[in-house]
Amino acid sequence: MKPANSDPDRSVGSGSPDNSNDDFSLVSGQEELPLPPNRFGNGGERRFRQRSPSRPGILSNRLTTSSRIERPAEWQRQSFDERNFSSGSNRPNEQIYGALDLGTNNCRLLLARPSRRGFQVVDAFSRIIRLGEGVSQTGRLSDLAMNRTLDALRVCAGKLHRHHVSRTRLVATQACRVAANGSSFVDKVKNIFDLDIEILTPKTEAHLAVAGCATLIDPTADYVLVFDIGGGSSEIVWLDLTRLGSRRDVWTGRSDVNDAIVAWESLPVGVVTLAEHFGGREVTQATFAAMSKAVTELLLPFEAKHRFRELMAGKPVHFLGTSGTVTTIAGVMLGLERYDRKRVDGIWLNVGDIDDVTSKLLGQSYEERISEPCIGRERADLVLAGCAILDAILKLWPADRLRVADRGLREGILMQLMMEDGVWRAGRRRRGRSKRSNGAEQS
Repeated sequence: MKPANSDPDRSVGSGSPDNSNDDFSLVSGQEELPLPPNRFGNGGERRFRQRSPSRPGILSNRLTTSSRIERPAEWQRQSFDERNFSSGSNRPNEQIYGALDLGTNNCRLLLARPSRRGFQVVDAFSRIIRLGEGVSQTGRLSDLAMNRTLDALRVCAGKLHRHHVSRTRLVATQACRVAANGSSFVDKVKNIFDLDIEILTPKTEAHLAVAGCATLIDPTADYVLVFDIGGGSSEIVWLDLTRLGSRRDVWTGRSDVNDAIVAWESLPVGVVTLAEHFGGREVTQATFAAMSKAVTELLLPFEAKHRFRELMAGKPVHFLGTSGTVTTIAGVMLGLERYDRKRVDGIWLNVGDIDDVTSKLLGQSYEERISEPCIGRERADLVLAGCAILDAILKLWPADRLRVADRGLREGILMQLMMEDGVWRAGRRRRGRSKRSNGAEQS
C-alpha cells in the first residue's frame, strides 16, 4: 500500500432505526415526477426517472422490492435516522441544502437549512453498505455491494425529493476512487435516480472533513492534527494555527481553517481494507501489532518530509479525530447502552482510556464484540483495524488526549454550499476568554 499523495496544503450511524417512508421506488411504468427548478443546483429542472427494463446496462426494477436484492438479511437492519441531531421540520420558503457522503463503509445523508448559528438539521440518514468490500483484492466493486448501496441511495433519493432540497453536493470517496468500475457505478446511479455523484479527490476530501469539524478545534493550540479513519482510506491533516494570527481567538467562520493547513496525506488504508488484509474477526496481539506496523510504515515518509514530531515538541498541540473508530471507542468507554451522538460528539479521550478500550476489545471474541451496543455485528470485524490505525498515529505523534468529532465531510459540504450562496450565518464566535471591542462584547 502506497500513500496516495502528500501535499503542503491542506461514524458509526447514530439514532433510532430509520422507519421513514422516503424510499423512492422504481416501479415499472412509473410516471416521471417533476421536481422543483434548480433541484440539484445546476440551473435546470431535474427529475427522478424510471428507466425502461428493456434497455441494456440499466438497473431498473432491481430496486422495486428488497427481496429482489441478494444480500444477507443483516444488511436490512443497518439504517439509521440520525435524530440525535437537533432537527427541525420544514418551513415554507426556506432553502434546504443536502450533503451525501458515499464512503467505502457508509452511505450518509444530511439535510439542513441555514440558521443563526450555522445550520439546523432537517433530516439525516445513515446506513452501513460496505461498498468497498473486496475492492482491495479484486480492484472492483462487487454486484452485492453495489446492490446494497443502491438500496440505500433509494432512501436518500426519496428524502431529497420529499424535502424539496434546493441545492446539493453528493460525493463518493475511496471505494469509487480506486475501483475499476467506480465511475461506471456512479453513472448507473445517475441513470437510475438522477443523482449526480462526484468522486472526490483525496485533497478535497481532506479539506472538507477538516472544515466540517473545525469548530471543535482548540484555537489556543499551535499545531492541530485532524485525522479521519475511513473505510478505504485515512486522511491525515496538520494545521499550524500560528498562521492565523489574531483570528485564532475569534473565528470569523470555518473557512479560516483552510489558511492553517500546512500538510496533508491520504493513506490508502482504512478499516475495511486493513481488516480484509489481516483478518478482522479473530485478532490476536500479534495481528494487531502487525496492523499497526503496516500503517506506521505508510506514515513514516510523510513524517520524514514534514518532521511534525520535532515541531510539536514542547508546543500546545490538539488532536481531533473524526471517524467511526473514535466515536466507537468513546461509546464503549462511556458504557453506552445505545450510541448517543449528543454524548460523544466533542468529548475528550485520554490516551490511557483509548488504550484500555483497545485492550478490552482485543481480549474479546468476535461474538463478544458483536454484543457491544456501540459496535454490533456490522462493525465487530472492523473496529480493531480502526484501533490499529489510531494506535499507529498516536505512537508516531504522542499526545495525552484527543477530541472526538461525530461530524466531518457532510458538515463541511453544507458549510461550503451555504457560504457560496451567502447564507452562512455562523457569525463571530467567542473562543476562550471574553473580548470586547468598542465597549461591545463579541460572541
